[in-house]
Amino acid sequence: MPELPEVETIRAGLARLLPQRKIEAVAVYDSPKSFPNGEEQTKQFLIGADVLRVRRRAKVLLIDLDTNYTLVVHLKMTGQLVFRGETNFGAGHPTDSLIGRLPDRSTRVQVDFIDGSHLFFNDQRKFGWIKLLPTQEVGYLSFFQKVGPEPLEETTTSEQFIGRVRRHNNMMIKPAILDQSVIAGVGNIYADEALWAAKIHPETRVGHLSDEQLNTLFKEIRAVLLLGIEKGGSTDKNYIDAEGRRGNYLSFARVFRREGQPCPVHPDQEIVKLKVAGRGTHICPVCQVVQ
Repeated sequence: MPELPEVETIRAGLARLLPQRKIEAVAVYDSPKSFPNGEEQTKQFLIGADVLRVRRRAKVLLIDLDTNYTLVVHLKMTGQLVFRGETNFGAGHPTDSLIGRLPDRSTRVQVDFIDGSHLFFNDQRKFGWIKLLPTQEVGYLSFFQKVGPEPLEETTTSEQFIGRVRRHNNMMIKPAILDQSVIAGVGNIYADEALWAAKIHPETRVGHLSDEQLNTLFKEIRAVLLLGIEKGGSTDKNYIDAEGRRGNYLSFARVFRREGQPCPVHPDQEIVKLKVAGRGTHICPVCQVVQ
């Protein structure tokens, strides 16, 4: 599943292209669960609507319309958003659908704009979806009711983070920061990178960490997410940026997928891979020791 930097990279691309375009029609192919919206609701609030803006909350995209409705888009594991018009770009799972003729066998939803441009939602595994909801009700989705604060928002403080993560004092720190109710958008890759930078072993219990250590971890989470956005996401495997280029963050990763390679701080020590709470995890045994 994409992490925050991947979804933010996609949001930025769509935000440059979609606003002020008027929707002319929508077609749903093959998988109704990809677009679980009523026909009357679609006619009244989607067809003829202008796109106002494109936002992101955690790992979910929000396309606001001038009808006071919002398209809530969850790409899940293999979703793509492909825009075809005066500018062509693809964002998401890197298959030939990003550059091939559309719609194709992976296309689930097609949105046509009155100017002749199109937005395609492709999804090989059919786990993703686009929901049309009143904008004021989006925040009441069960996911948004549970999700924690955005780590990159100026209003999100280390004190908030510490308070939320301390609700899980008996939990290991890595699964705690992967819990979206603690902090939004952090996934496996960025958890490993932030924990290494903060010199915290992922199996250390939250209750064994000091506030100072958790403050450092919060700062490193922010830093690694910003680096991921700058480098276009961690997408050497699953995601590309809004111009169809692969993200290059993983070429700069310090521990993730670097098992057997030297630690950047301790060149005589190899990065090792282990499992923490069922997730592949990368550490330096010298930098990171269980407390």
